[in-house]
Amino acid sequence: MKNRSTELERERSLRLISDADRDLTRLVNDPKFSRWLAQIKAIGGCAHPIYLSGSTLTLNPVTGEVISSYSTADEPGERLAVRCGNRRASVCPTCSYLHAGDTYQLVRAGLSGGKGVPGAVTERPRLFVTLTAPSFGPVHHALDGTRCRPRWDDPACEHGRPLGCGRIHGEDDRLVGLPLCPDCYDYVSHVLWHAHAGRLWNLFTTAVRRRLASTGGIPRSKLREHLVVSFAKVAEYQKRAAIHFHAVVRLDGPDGPGSAPASWASEELLTDAVTHAAASTFVTVPESDAYGTERIGWGGQFDARPIHPAPDSDGPSGSAVAGYVAKYVTKGAAETGAGLDYRITTPDDIRAAVVTTHIRALMATCWRLGGLAELEHLRLRRWAHSLGYRGHILTKSRRYSTTYGALREERADHRRGGPAPGADTVTESAWRFAGSGYTPAESDFAAGIAEDHAMNIQLARESREEERRYA
Repeated sequence: MKNRSTELERERSLRLISDADRDLTRLVNDPKFSRWLAQIKAIGGCAHPIYLSGSTLTLNPVTGEVISSYSTADEPGERLAVRCGNRRASVCPTCSYLHAGDTYQLVRAGLSGGKGVPGAVTERPRLFVTLTAPSFGPVHHALDGTRCRPRWDDPACEHGRPLGCGRIHGEDDRLVGLPLCPDCYDYVSHVLWHAHAGRLWNLFTTAVRRRLASTGGIPRSKLREHLVVSFAKVAEYQKRAAIHFHAVVRLDGPDGPGSAPASWASEELLTDAVTHAAASTFVTVPESDAYGTERIGWGGQFDARPIHPAPDSDGPSGSAVAGYVAKYVTKGAAETGAGLDYRITTPDDIRAAVVTTHIRALMATCWRLGGLAELEHLRLRRWAHSLGYRGHILTKSRRYSTTYGALREERADHRRGGPAPGADTVTESAWRFAGSGYTPAESDFAAGIAEDHAMNIQLARESREEERRYA
């Protein structure tokens, strides 16, 4: 009778506590809590883990001897937590940090060597190229303490809005990037430029190769016998919510980064080729009664600077370029104020989005143009959340450097204390998806682990900087 009363009292007490506290009690009293905690620490407190159930068995194919085996049968919930792998810091800070590190290594290897890339790449002609979108209408901008758009005659547009702005905007001013007159702004061209930016880039790289061949006095079909053009490109949203590209362009020999290009393929020649290509490439959009005829090309803010090995040289160093690219790829559209990190499915999603009127107008234009039969192939409604841009944030040519997959495999080998079993073994695996995410209590623990992880990273970074300062 006493045990029954105790049990009733316990159930009554549990009903009085919150769901979060009840979940916490369940979690810490689980016999496998310590193992669950070890799993979450191993993935750095990933914000949205994926759970897998299954097993892996590695055998000697001749003798049948079991070399190694693993199963989730004894894991908490019979499942294993793995990282979500999301590159966006706004979604998962720990996974985005790893992605940024991999991106840094990928870009830096193509500039300084390492990760399977010979150090001779530092001797190749290399440029850091910036390609921007054209103007779609005047916007407010920050100009290092000077006035935005001073106009002494105080003109107005046809909608009665001033065409000038005498204010001095800071970088964080909410007006920066917004049109002076939204009714005058060419939202259609802005969206169509985004939708064709990937194709325009492909035409640009083709034009670079064609110009190199022409200048070298050889047929385009024979260019690969003399040199190979390698690149790595990152896309970035400007304050006006228009994509622009930063790219590393490098000349290699016919056999890739380990060989030198033809003697006539100089840094000056590469600069001429990218400058000519930026000025001559364009895309013509199919004509429509909704917008007329659109011819899409690059903007006037073009820049091409040589990349030098030493940080104190005139141009940017390889490490500086790699660091810049790595920092940007972890940002999502929502973080840059240029869209959303999730897809839009209805016009109501656009109206409910917490964005500026400028971004809302761009998304609405995507939705409207996406309904046109002649633009159906652009899938503008599917990509309205990114303002019509559907390209990858980072792309590279095959021979530029290593790959994300190779970097991740290298990290996995380091964690397990050696490379994966060789070709003389047979691996049998059977895995299935077993869920994702956290319960409320699990989320609190993971957040604490992620904070500790971030603090350790910061302390390690400060320690390295201190060592360099007094070296």
